[in-house]
Amino acid sequence: MVARQPRYTKEEFARRGDEIYEQQIRPKIEATNKGKFVAIDIDSGQFELADDELTACDRLLARFPDAQTWLVRVGSRYVHRFGGRREQTA
Repeated sequence: MVARQPRYTKEEFARRGDEIYEQQIRPKIEATNKGKFVAIDIDSGQFELADDELTACDRLLARFPDAQTWLVRVGSRYVHRFGGRREQTA
């Protein structure tokens, strides 16, 4: 198995992934897929949608073995959130 190497800086990687998601993918899928994961190839703009991140990434890599994968959770600013929620007091 050959390890994939990033071809972009972290900033460029994030910029490209967010741009593709916001402009091309989000308008098509967000209304009915909240909470699902989208794996995006930031070179081709192709994507896979699944209930979990591993499945989305595996499907994308099966189609595009050299994909530069950006992961987004539909309807959320974060793929994962660490820590508990703070209780709000009245």
